[in-house]
Amino acid sequence: MNEDDKPSAVQMIDLYRRMLMIRRMEERLGEVVKSGELPGPVHLYIGQEAVAVGVCAQLSDKDWIASTHRGHGHFLAKGGEPHAMVAEIFGRETGICHGKGGSMHVADFSRGILGANGIVGGGIGLAAGAALAAQLDGKGQVAVVFFGDGGANQGVVTEAINLAAIWKLPLLLVCENNGFSEFSPTDTVTAGEIVARAKPFGIPGVTVDGNDVLAVSRVVRTAVERARNGEGPTLIEARTYRWRGHVETEQSFLSAAYREESEIASWRLRDPIGRLEAELLDGVTTQTRLDSVRAEIEQVVEHAYSQAMIDPLPAEARAFQDMFA
Repeated sequence: MNEDDKPSAVQMIDLYRRMLMIRRMEERLGEVVKSGELPGPVHLYIGQEAVAVGVCAQLSDKDWIASTHRGHGHFLAKGGEPHAMVAEIFGRETGICHGKGGSMHVADFSRGILGANGIVGGGIGLAAGAALAAQLDGKGQVAVVFFGDGGANQGVVTEAINLAAIWKLPLLLVCENNGFSEFSPTDTVTAGEIVARAKPFGIPGVTVDGNDVLAVSRVVRTAVERARNGEGPTLIEARTYRWRGHVETEQSFLSAAYREESEIASWRLRDPIGRLEAELLDGVTTQTRLDSVRAEIEQVVEHAYSQAMIDPLPAEARAFQDMFA
C-alpha cells in the first residue's frame, strides 16, 4: 500500500486478482467434492476473501502467518502456489507437503506460511512463538494468526495476548468473525464483543468490515507498523460471513438447517469481490482489464486442478520421511 489511504490502480487490481484467485479455486474445489472425485471434508473460504487478502497485502515472504482449518484462502493470499495446494489436497507427491497434510495442513515455510491447522485455535501459540523468534532476530518481521469466532473462545487466545502485551511481541491476532462456530450462531456460544478482549491487556483492539479489502488493509497496515516498531500486538476483529457451510459435505449429516437462505442472500449482496470491482470500475480501470484478469485466473485454476488429478501419488517410502529433524 501507499502511505496515503488510497492504493494505486496496480495495487487495487492485485488485490482483486488475489481475491478472485481464492474464489475460483474454492468454487472449483466445491465442484470436485460434489462430483465425488475428492473424498473427505473441505472447509471453503468463499465470502471471506477480503480478510486474507487485505492482511497479506501488508506482509512479505519473511513475515509469518498461522492459519485455520479454513486455510486455503490464507495460503493463496500469502503467495502459496495454486497447483501445489490442490495437489496437496488430492494427496499427491507434488503437493506442498508431498500429500501428507491434505486440505487442513497446507504450509510453505519459504513463503512464511506456518500452515493451516485442524485444531481450533491451534495456530495461535505457533504464531506467538514465531513473533518471539522475530523479535529475537531483530529483522523487523511480524507474525499474524488467523482464527475464527469459535477459536476466540480458546484459552490460548488470552495467554497469547497477555504474553505478547508484556513482551511487546510483533504479533497480529486476526479474528475472522463469520457469524458461526461450526453450526452454532456466534451469539449463542460467545459472550460479549471479541474485540473488547484487547482492553484489559492494554493493547489496541480494532473492528473492521471484513468484506472491505481496502478497509482491512488500512487497519492491518497500522497494526504492522506498530509491530515492526516494537510497539507490540494488535487484536483485529474482522466481521465477515462464509457463504458455504462449515464443511462442504454437511448436508449429508445435518438433520436441520442452522441458518436461513435469506441471510446468506443478504450477505451475498456484500460480496467483497463485487465491492472492489465496483470501485475499480469507478474510474480506476476498465471492464476489459478485469475480464483479462479473470481469464488469466481461469487458466491458472484449470491447470492447477487438471494437473493435480494426474500427478502421481507419493511412494510408500515417503511415509517415513520428514518424521524427525
